[in-house]
Amino acid sequence: MSKNVLVLADVRDQALRNVTLECLAVARALAEDGKVTVAVFGSFASNLVEKLAQYGADRVVIVPNAQLDQYTTDGYFQAFKQVIDQVEPDAIFTGHTAVGRDLCPRIAARLGLGLISDCTKVEVVDGQAVFTRPIYSGKAFAKKVVKEGTVFATIRPNNIAALSPDSSRTAEVKEMQVALGEDVLRTVVKEIVRKTTDGVDLSEARVVIAGGRGMKSADGFAMLQELADLLGGAVGASRAACDAEYCDYSLQIGQTGKVVTPDLYIACGISGAIQHVAGMSNSKVIVAINKDPEAEIFQIADYGIVADLFQVVPLLIQELKQVLGKQ
Repeated sequence: MSKNVLVLADVRDQALRNVTLECLAVARALAEDGKVTVAVFGSFASNLVEKLAQYGADRVVIVPNAQLDQYTTDGYFQAFKQVIDQVEPDAIFTGHTAVGRDLCPRIAARLGLGLISDCTKVEVVDGQAVFTRPIYSGKAFAKKVVKEGTVFATIRPNNIAALSPDSSRTAEVKEMQVALGEDVLRTVVKEIVRKTTDGVDLSEARVVIAGGRGMKSADGFAMLQELADLLGGAVGASRAACDAEYCDYSLQIGQTGKVVTPDLYIACGISGAIQHVAGMSNSKVIVAINKDPEAEIFQIADYGIVADLFQVVPLLIQELKQVLGKQ
């Protein structure tokens, strides 16, 4: 099998997001001895070529337009469609992130393509890509294939391992100019105000410490942040905690919030409502801390601690400080 595969790089703060590298691993498996092309938008695009090559890109198409430094639907739509028209790929991949969820359905509709979204696993069987994606809020999984035409899919972050970087690899670089006039850019980003503090991106974190209504107050989340910092992770929350104004909605995990798939998920004071479970049930290891032994969260937890979280979490912090030598 030899395929021409295109990946759209997902960039944040002028750096590649991990899901882009994961998409490259999928692209390489599908392309085999074919060509993997990556499209990168923004005035800084050339700075990312070396890393993309190390992780599997054969060719990098850069669109060094400063108007694309920040994502806008109209700008990315015009640029990506022109890249697709020129590359004529057999398959297209990008991350199932805010960018991918907004952009890809528009591209698919315009080009008349099918779209398989939120894939958690990709296998190549008899030369054909088989995609696995969750359905019914993660209660079941469906396998999908594209029988004819261009394969188009978005990949959920933290589910597919990136390839090991190869410093000896280089990539062909092609620059493309895309005209974006005022008639095209109906939206212009003037300023980005971040509600969350600097740290690990929640959607890509390998460790997530999540709090629910059981945290009782906003002060309780400071304790979770300390634990997350020790583990190099991020803090999340249930909708109940956000509704109670214990934390910002940007931390919400669940059906109406972010979907996370970390290596370790520690749920503190979270009952386990299905809306929340939909956003974290694919975590590799789930630890639940709740004083209610009948809490639903224990049904999906790998490890459960029936105890007062305000006693357990400080003990975890103390023990980790000793193990990590951070007393």
